[in-house]
Amino acid sequence: MKRISKLWLALPLLLAAVPVFAQGNSASLRADGYYKDLFMDGGCSLNSYPDLPAADWLGLTMEQLSTAERLKMTSLDTLMQNYLLVGNPLDENGALLYPDGAPRFKVVYVNGGKALGHTKSLTAEGRERFRTHLKNGGSYVGTCAGAFMVAQGSVRDTGYVPRPDYLCTYPGWVVGTGLEKSATGMTVEPGSPLLRYYDFGGDMQIDSVRHNGGCYAYMEENVPEGTEVLLRYIGDTLKLKKSIHQKVSAWAWKENVQTGRIVAIGSHPERMVEGDRLELMAALIRYAMDGCGTPRLKGMLHNGETREMIRTTGDNDPDYTCIGDRQYHHFAVDVPKGVKEIKVELAAPAKWTDRFDLWLFADGQDFAFRDNARWKNAHHGTDKAFTIPVDKPGRYYISVFCATTVDTVDTFYGVQYTGRTDVLNGVPYLLTVTW
Repeated sequence: MKRISKLWLALPLLLAAVPVFAQGNSASLRADGYYKDLFMDGGCSLNSYPDLPAADWLGLTMEQLSTAERLKMTSLDTLMQNYLLVGNPLDENGALLYPDGAPRFKVVYVNGGKALGHTKSLTAEGRERFRTHLKNGGSYVGTCAGAFMVAQGSVRDTGYVPRPDYLCTYPGWVVGTGLEKSATGMTVEPGSPLLRYYDFGGDMQIDSVRHNGGCYAYMEENVPEGTEVLLRYIGDTLKLKKSIHQKVSAWAWKENVQTGRIVAIGSHPERMVEGDRLELMAALIRYAMDGCGTPRLKGMLHNGETREMIRTTGDNDPDYTCIGDRQYHHFAVDVPKGVKEIKVELAAPAKWTDRFDLWLFADGQDFAFRDNARWKNAHHGTDKAFTIPVDKPGRYYISVFCATTVDTVDTFYGVQYTGRTDVLNGVPYLLTVTW
């Protein structure tokens, strides 16, 4: 009761500032268009941990959702979870997404626990937040329950058992192993993309990976095109009713170049702190991060036409929606023959001027990021401009970056957002190109 009473005392503060339960180093100013690297979901019916060793080892920035122990869940846990993930007045789209639905974190990691209990607790709206994260380019790692959650359902002796309350983001199926409170070895599939990161001692095996009621990918039929086999169980000495030996213990799937990558494993490498098992969890995260979707254009700019980026989440018009913290919005303009220079101007509606820091970038070769842009203006405030000399006609790339972000404060359950929480619902701006 001590924990719950503290949470109740904290509830007024929760309703005053968006709670984000975090562990690990705070993010420096990012150059890649994501707020942070990793969000760890330890929500209702899932295991909650204070850290993720592989993320710390990799030096990733991370935030997390923590709740009470699975057997001691209360309505307050669900309230806290869905206030954060589904949305609230200060952050209408939830912590996982920017106002336009783009992924705010590179990767969402989902812990083990009870898959169906967690996805039901998220509600349909919360499950849609996860799907949008993936569809718009964010990646996903799931261990045990997190692997179950992405599937369409389970395959049992009686046949297919659909689970419409799962996330259903991987179009394949899984099978429960029936193995609890144990461990298995795993073989690395020849050619596995995980070998890009580590050689796991050079013997293509990983010993003693914790397993508790997990699953494997069903590969007998209806296997989604593009499914990648990463690892297989070593289970030839296990006395199970149905052997799991050489069944696919870890797999990955990515729908297309603009969506994120799903990486799933039926076991529990997430608490490992050394050796091959630590490298295994790190490799899963790295492969997911490398599978984030490619940048997308918000649209084409035209001579003398002002692009008004003033919509909000509720308008359901992402191509014209405000920008979020540490996010890029990308545009392009096709410059015709005979033009000697173009002027790019960034402004904000009058009441927003100088309340936020928006940076302006341009490049003549590729999407314009802080680290590669040929033309840059990072002066304080929103209003800025520069002139681009046109060497040859063709396409030029323009981007806007929101440098303003929230602060974080340590609390009993991690950290919560403070400071510039007004950035969470987005910053409006106007963008014009003229020649």
